[in-house]
Amino acid sequence: KCGVFLFQSSCDKDVILNILSVLTDLLSLGTGRRIHYVISKGGSEALLQALATAARTEPPDHGTLLPLLRLLARVGQRDRKFGLKVQKAEATDIILSLTRRNLGHHLHLTHCLWVLRVCASNVTTGTMLGINGAMELLFKVITPYSKRHVRTVRAAIGALAALLKSKSNSRRAVNRGYLGELLRLYQDWHRSDVSNNYIYIRRGLLLCLKYITNFQLGRETFLASQGMEILFTSVQDCLSCKNLDPLITTATHILRKCYPKEHLPVVTVRSSYSFPLPGNVKAEPLCEGFEDKWLKGDSESEGEEEAETDQENEDVESKEEDYDLETDVNKLRSRPVLDRPEEDLGQYEALCAELSQNFRELEFGFEEKKSLEDKTENLPSAPSHFIPSATSVKHPNCRWRNQSVTETGPDPGERDFKVPLRSWRKKEECIWDKNDEKRDIAEETQDNDFCEEEDPARSHVFALCPLPKDAAWYKKMFYPHCEFSINPGPGGRLESSDMVRKLLEKHRGDIPFHSPHFYAARARCVKSIPGYRELAFPDFWGHQPPPYSKPVLERKHGVQRDKVLDDVRRLIQPGDVIGRTVFDLDDPSGSSPGAPGCLMFFSKFESGNLRKAIQVREFEYDLIMNADVNSSQHHQWFYFEVRDMKSAVPYRFNIINCEKFNSQFNYGMQVVMYSVREALQGRPRWIRAGQEICYYKNHYRCRAAAGGGVRGRFYFTLTFSIKFPHKDDVCYLAYHYPYTYSTMMSHLDILEQNRNPKKVYWRKQTLCQTLGGNPCPLLTITAMPESENRDDLEQFCSRPYVFLTARVHPGESNASWVMKGTLEFLVSSDPIAELLRKCFIFKVVPMLNPDGVINGNHRCSLSGDDLNRQWLTPSSQLHPTIYHTKGLLYYLHSIGRAPLVFCDYHGHSQKKNVFLYGCSIKETLWQAGCMVDTAVVTEDVGYRTLPKILDKVAPAFVMNSCSFLVEKSRASTARVVVWKEMGVLRSYTMESTYCSCSHGLYRVSK
Repeated sequence: KCGVFLFQSSCDKDVILNILSVLTDLLSLGTGRRIHYVISKGGSEALLQALATAARTEPPDHGTLLPLLRLLARVGQRDRKFGLKVQKAEATDIILSLTRRNLGHHLHLTHCLWVLRVCASNVTTGTMLGINGAMELLFKVITPYSKRHVRTVRAAIGALAALLKSKSNSRRAVNRGYLGELLRLYQDWHRSDVSNNYIYIRRGLLLCLKYITNFQLGRETFLASQGMEILFTSVQDCLSCKNLDPLITTATHILRKCYPKEHLPVVTVRSSYSFPLPGNVKAEPLCEGFEDKWLKGDSESEGEEEAETDQENEDVESKEEDYDLETDVNKLRSRPVLDRPEEDLGQYEALCAELSQNFRELEFGFEEKKSLEDKTENLPSAPSHFIPSATSVKHPNCRWRNQSVTETGPDPGERDFKVPLRSWRKKEECIWDKNDEKRDIAEETQDNDFCEEEDPARSHVFALCPLPKDAAWYKKMFYPHCEFSINPGPGGRLESSDMVRKLLEKHRGDIPFHSPHFYAARARCVKSIPGYRELAFPDFWGHQPPPYSKPVLERKHGVQRDKVLDDVRRLIQPGDVIGRTVFDLDDPSGSSPGAPGCLMFFSKFESGNLRKAIQVREFEYDLIMNADVNSSQHHQWFYFEVRDMKSAVPYRFNIINCEKFNSQFNYGMQVVMYSVREALQGRPRWIRAGQEICYYKNHYRCRAAAGGGVRGRFYFTLTFSIKFPHKDDVCYLAYHYPYTYSTMMSHLDILEQNRNPKKVYWRKQTLCQTLGGNPCPLLTITAMPESENRDDLEQFCSRPYVFLTARVHPGESNASWVMKGTLEFLVSSDPIAELLRKCFIFKVVPMLNPDGVINGNHRCSLSGDDLNRQWLTPSSQLHPTIYHTKGLLYYLHSIGRAPLVFCDYHGHSQKKNVFLYGCSIKETLWQAGCMVDTAVVTEDVGYRTLPKILDKVAPAFVMNSCSFLVEKSRASTARVVVWKEMGVLRSYTMESTYCSCSHGLYRVSK
């Protein structure tokens, strides 16, 4: 501090030199704390004042100026306000003047350039320097390749890069032709520096190009100046040398940013499927007028957004949460009013028959249990009671017939029950059309006309059909079976041809809780928008887990860079691109399937999602996913069939319209693959597959209106390569292990048959019909009463409820697999399961969004809405499953039987392990930095009990990942609504990873 004071007040040259020497020695040692201390004591201002004094002397005293400039450069790098201090001291002109006067003296010039660079780091100061001719001055210093004065050239390039961070300077540089000059300089240094001695100069020139292309005019000029070709060629020259990675990384970043922006190669980004909504409710039309304006507009912010790395994007949601916390104590503590007339809650009494005093209908299991073989004779039925939804919409493309009186329900406008309470014992079953069974199987396999467009008069009949006779080998066997396995013969038994019988002989029947017969029978009843007529083989045949564990995929160094360069090659070498559409859901006639050497794709089956496939090169395909029904967003889930492949050949697939900022695919996750040939050889498995996997931002852009009005929303590419194990196989690829609606329904049938009716109370009812006309099952599971005496029956009725739901988001198939394991455990003979059944009554809605699952959605239902954002005010017409689930919860609350625990099963696409989200007023306020008056805000901490137990007993569960914050944006989710409106303290969302665990027993290392 004393030295700074003497430095400001002294005019003696020797004193100044001594002080400069002491400061130089002090600031050259140790950490940056010393420099920050000098800054805090006015060191920057003192040095600038000394510079102004020294520069005014004639001739300039370079003995003082050089150490002074060195100190200014060092201090200025750590002083965030250095640019403003330069302006305040009016030193910008002094620095430029010193630079001009020393153009012929490279040692002095280098020191001036160091200070100039530090000054330009402030955008305002840099703009002033640019106006005063700093860039013209620097281009006089930056020369083509030369081994002389390299230090000065490097300093000048650094100063220029700092200046070009200013948009006005970048525009000035483009308008004066400096961008082309930078390309020529870079090209010259790249060609001449064969020994790679001047990497820092070449990278400095690339940084100048990076900043100058941060706005639209710069990118357009870069393209017009053949910048893509120049940088692409230079990168190819550098790939063989690992030391040149800094050059490759920067050049690749520029290439990605300057790649011309395009729309997806589809007619419209809206889903290929639409569904007419009841009550004249229409989805918002897409405002196409915005898209071209956006693509041609001057997107100033894009360069800055491009500069963000994928790793930084990973935490976008978590950063936003801190600003999204609900801090209004009154809102956190308030209980909203009932969202429906109280008298309407009486209808849900039928769904709680276990509370009734009439126990004659309880199945105590005193009758002999039928054998499983006998029960497979017919499709198993279960007690059901149907709460009619407000509508029964029939889409012209949906092929179904009315299934039963209880499914058809009363008039759509009536909300009360028109079915007596005891009618719940009526069996829910499909109405089989015996006339369809009269055709011969062999004739049907040979019938080419059968797969042509259905007659409109028969459009209401939902029937699976075989493919034409030139279909793949397995389809000639499989699809006829699908057709006839779901149509019982005259005796009511499942029939099949000799060919299919031989095929089923290969099915060992050793897949737990799965039967092809049950699955096909259930699939026959499914109502879909596209009118599915085929079954996916993996869902029909079933699968087993591999008998081994597999480590997560180790990411290959530079894989993303290589994929981006392949994308750039398409632009500069368009002659190599085939560009053949081989599958198009929107226009089947416009595709060219069956071309020699070309893969064939298919996705029109339950939960399938693939909209378009374009052959780019011989073994490379661009794939486009379909948006959710009645939506233009939510591209994540994919599930499709591919065939006619060659073996041991790496095929590259690029899914080009993903929307998430980041993905587990960047951290070891692989797609899942199922081989039909492997299955028929006794290995029916979904396996993790794919190499060279990465997930990155591409050059496709979402239309502004389609992106929810957000300007410049990006798409991302998931790319992976697969070597198929067999030639001419039929394989299925999916985002995650599929779990269809038919799988769930057949699983429930088998669970019902396999349970011990003497111990397990099981009741399956229909909560409601979905918007698409599919029944949404509701399960009640508990222990049977010990006896018929009054005490045991009262204990049975007084058990607290645990309410479980899953699969509100169709793309989160892992939630269904977790629910599957939950149900199998609850009905098992495990002592813990028996204890849980004796202690609790479990109400389970295993699939809240059947329509979304059936039609291959990722996030929404047929209404185009995210059902987990509709819990505040669900519509009985548009969101019947949420409306009636909430109604049932309201009913339980109204009779004093609110659930002890509510848990909604989900899957998390970016985080590992299993964890819970809960609700806490105090933790929310603490996180938001609000003062909490414990006398006013009291809270039971019991919401932490279950997570703590799971952390001790569940290897995949991680307590540290749990959160109990209440965010404003989550106010309409199940977790928050059930907590706030029903007063359920232990209301949770359980998130499960898509890929591996990072902690505990299941931790998998690379």
